[in-house]
Amino acid sequence: MSIRPFDKLPPTETLEIENGLSLVPRVKLILTVYPSISSSATKPIDEWKLKRALIDFLKTSLSVSITVPEEDLEIRRYKDLKKRKRDDPVAHGTLCIRDLGFLNSGKDKDEDLKVLEKKLLDWRKYIVENMDGIELNLEGFKYKLSVAVPESDDFEGMKKAWEEFYAFGSRGYSRGGRQEPDTIIVRGVPSRWFAEPRVSSKPSLLVTHTIFSAFGKIRNLNVAEDDDHGKDADEDGGDIISGLHCKIVVQYEKHGDFYNALKILCGRSLQKMQHHLCQNVSKGLD
Repeated sequence: MSIRPFDKLPPTETLEIENGLSLVPRVKLILTVYPSISSSATKPIDEWKLKRALIDFLKTSLSVSITVPEEDLEIRRYKDLKKRKRDDPVAHGTLCIRDLGFLNSGKDKDEDLKVLEKKLLDWRKYIVENMDGIELNLEGFKYKLSVAVPESDDFEGMKKAWEEFYAFGSRGYSRGGRQEPDTIIVRGVPSRWFAEPRVSSKPSLLVTHTIFSAFGKIRNLNVAEDDDHGKDADEDGGDIISGLHCKIVVQYEKHGDFYNALKILCGRSLQKMQHHLCQNVSKGLD
C-alpha cells in the first residue's frame, strides 16, 4: 500500500492494494468503427488488420511515439452486417494506453500534483482529437474511427454531474443537511480476484471488504454476479460463461473517502499478477 495520502497520489503512480491487487495508471478510450463506403458496410471487418493499423498510427503519427501491446487493444465486430443500416457501426472496442512515463519527464521530481493532473488530461484530449475521425483503409475497404473517453474515466465529468444532481435534482426539497454521493459501483471484474484462495472461486465479502476498506470505513457492501455487463446481442462472439465476473457496490461512511477512492479508480486498471483489467467504475447518486 502506498504511504502517500490518497489525495496526494499522482495520476501516473501505481497504487498497491490488498490481496495482491494493484491499481495501474492508464488512459482508456472507447472506439467505434463506421463504414466510409457502402462496400465496407457489409464486409466483415478484419480485426487483426484494424489492430495493426491503429497500433502503427499510435507509434508513428503522434508527438510522442506510443507502443501499445496487442492485448491492450480490443476490437469486437458486429454480426449480421447485411441487416444493419448503412450508417451503423461495424465494430467497437477499447484501447488502454499504459505507457505514461513520459509525463514524468520534467526535471522536478516533486512536480505539483495539479500540474501533473492537467498534463495528463491535456494529453488525453490530444490523443482523442488526433484519433477521432481518422479514416482507415484496410486493403480497399474504408472505415472511419470515432474515439471518446468513457464516462467512468471522466472524474471531473462525474463530479460535475453529481454536484448538479444534488443542487437541482431535489427541486428545493432536502432530506436534511448537505447531500453528497457516497457509493461506488465497480463492474465486470473477475470473481476469482475477490475470492478466498483455496476456498472458493466465488467473490468473498470478507476479501472485498478488506480491499475497499483501504480507502475508508465502509457502511454497506454488496457483491453479485455480473454476467450481463458489456454483453451486446449484436456482437459477433461466443456466449459468456456464468459466474466469471462480479459487480461490487461499495457505500462509504464519509464522502471524502468516496471522493478519493473514485478519483483513484478513474484512470487506473485493476491488476493482479501482471493481468490487467480495464474495469468500469461509476458512482451512486442515491
